[in-house]
Amino acid sequence: MTTPSVQKCVMIIAGETSGDAHGAHLVRAMKKKDSSLFFCGIGSDALRTAGVKILVDSKELSVVGITEVFAKIPKVLNGISTVKKLLQGLSPDLIILIDFPDFNLHIASIAKKHGVPVLYYVSPQIWAWRSGRIRKIKQNVDHMAVILPFEKEYYTRHNIPATFVGHPLLDSYSPIEEKKSDNVEDPTPVVGLLPGSRVGEIDRNLPYMLASASILQHRFQNMKFLLSVAPSISRQWVESFVNPYKNTCRIELVPGNILEIFEKSTLIIAASGTVTLETAIYGVPMVIMYRISPASYMLGRALVEVDHIGLVNIIANERIVPELIQGEASPGKIARTVGEMLNNPLELSRIKEKLKLVKSMLGEAGASEKTADIGLSLLKSNPSS
Repeated sequence: MTTPSVQKCVMIIAGETSGDAHGAHLVRAMKKKDSSLFFCGIGSDALRTAGVKILVDSKELSVVGITEVFAKIPKVLNGISTVKKLLQGLSPDLIILIDFPDFNLHIASIAKKHGVPVLYYVSPQIWAWRSGRIRKIKQNVDHMAVILPFEKEYYTRHNIPATFVGHPLLDSYSPIEEKKSDNVEDPTPVVGLLPGSRVGEIDRNLPYMLASASILQHRFQNMKFLLSVAPSISRQWVESFVNPYKNTCRIELVPGNILEIFEKSTLIIAASGTVTLETAIYGVPMVIMYRISPASYMLGRALVEVDHIGLVNIIANERIVPELIQGEASPGKIARTVGEMLNNPLELSRIKEKLKLVKSMLGEAGASEKTADIGLSLLKSNPSS
């Protein structure tokens, strides 16, 4: 372990729950290699627990959809102002940006002006939409630590230093015992419900999940549903959605332990996002659904440049699992799709085999360690440190 005589300061910014968790693992990995490092920045509970001095809680900044950002503009501007003042006064030796592109790409340009090296961990999905942002990255980012297999080639093609570090979800992967049967004739078929980790996306997606669960309950009376409640979300608030169904639907809330849902579920209904990739890593067939505001959806349709919205399907470059987006994500369509899949064991087996291939494409565990090495290398090469 190195013990430099001068303490170095690292600013880290994560705007989402998943980025907060990935950032916490990275901070611990860097501290393990250099215990003298001081970390501050924007994040939430996970980064705070890892020892980061939180300047702005990311819960105040997180939004879903394109148009929804307008409601958060004052807090976003305040966050940018806070970071700008710290970059001027504190002069950190390195800034680490995790996803959260609209905010973080702006911060990257400010950091560049102050001569602060920028490490970007978890790439913005510029390969999917708004590809013009590649110019900002090329101008302002010193190194990209990417977590999807095709991203390194994308950045290399644009002459941007990039390293594929593998997906950080693999760092916490714990194999679960394979279920003996995926047939809906099991005594108690179980369907997991993963509505997301942000208030906005839960508000838009959970009502449709629950309505589809009610339809499925009438069709398969022994069915049971496990509803994930993210650590950042109030259980009481989620219960307010579930209460109208508590006498007609077998729904159990599972707070903060998504692994239990992966272990017990035959199939999962998941809101599009990182959790769909986590579901794939654990080999559980799924239906991906997503609803956002009509305005955001219309803008998204005009800007998105990929054929699939689910990360699982994007990585595989084929439609492995169904995607039901916006109008197609109706309770009836969701229930019908789930029912057809549960009644087709051969299709469930085919999906499981495809998901194994996706997992193999995500690299190996150790993303935090590899990214920590990149960060420490940038610190070492920074002449002002």
